[in-house]
Amino acid sequence: MVIGPYKLKNNILLAPMAGVTDSPFRQLCRELGAGLAVSEMVMANPSLWKSRKTQNRLKALDEQRPRVVQIAGANPDVMAEAARLNVDHGADMIDINMGCPAKKVSNAMAGSALLRDELLVARILRSVVVAVAVPVTLKIRTGWDMEHRNAHRIARIAEDSGIQALTVHGRTRACRFNGQAEHRTVAEIKSVLSIPVIANGDIDSPQQAAYVLRSTAVDGIMIGRAALGNPWIFRETAYFLATGRLMAVPGTREIRATLLRHVRGLHEFYGAYAGIRMARKHIGWYCRNQTNARAFQALVNQANTANEQIRLIQGFFPDPQELAA
Repeated sequence: MVIGPYKLKNNILLAPMAGVTDSPFRQLCRELGAGLAVSEMVMANPSLWKSRKTQNRLKALDEQRPRVVQIAGANPDVMAEAARLNVDHGADMIDINMGCPAKKVSNAMAGSALLRDELLVARILRSVVVAVAVPVTLKIRTGWDMEHRNAHRIARIAEDSGIQALTVHGRTRACRFNGQAEHRTVAEIKSVLSIPVIANGDIDSPQQAAYVLRSTAVDGIMIGRAALGNPWIFRETAYFLATGRLMAVPGTREIRATLLRHVRGLHEFYGAYAGIRMARKHIGWYCRNQTNARAFQALVNQANTANEQIRLIQGFFPDPQELAA
């Protein structure tokens, strides 16, 4: 899969998720098989640029390239400036968010709320494309609600504006994450566009990924919620697409090692205080299918130091070599 000058190692992408797809998680998913990982959304509002949250989201560390930063906003000039700022901070691609259904984003006329104003969509896209010399991509939903499904027109506007890849989540803004995502719309869009088109929504297994690719003829698929606590889904999906066979699921030792690495990465990235708190939700996702997961989650959420959090994880997932000793 090619976007602009970048040839990706595969067509399986990590979706941007606010509060989740930070640098440690993106790096982990890339190493476990994701062909591209899009950052969590950065609001274009300049009054927020110096906030701790925005500064954390601008951090690139030593991430694999290309680095993709997603921005959201409703003012074409502000969006253009945000794109330039992120490129100055190391972004190799800019992704524009017109798919977020969150009320606080939609109420600011950003995210999926923009789908109601096609003229403004065109102004924003052209402004950002002209502002930066890197590829600009776009993520949308199928429309504002079931009575106003205009993804086909938005897709045409995107291609005409110079957008170099389009991701379509198979739900309207009103659907949020309820019901079943439909990929018929993305298939129709793919049939009339020349730029890469990526399907997103309810792709939660290698088999589903293969089905969506086959039935829609899209160029790639984007995985979001199914990667929470399961970054191996990228490796497993790539293997299934290449061979038609399923990989063995990760064993306890690999889950333990990956979780410990992830948590230590969060401690280092955010600092101990914030890192402990950011790690709690990830620990819950990794452990949700384990025996006594609920009791362990209650216990580990009480940890107040990084060392204590690590020690509790090690105790929940004992190393077989340590037990043998």
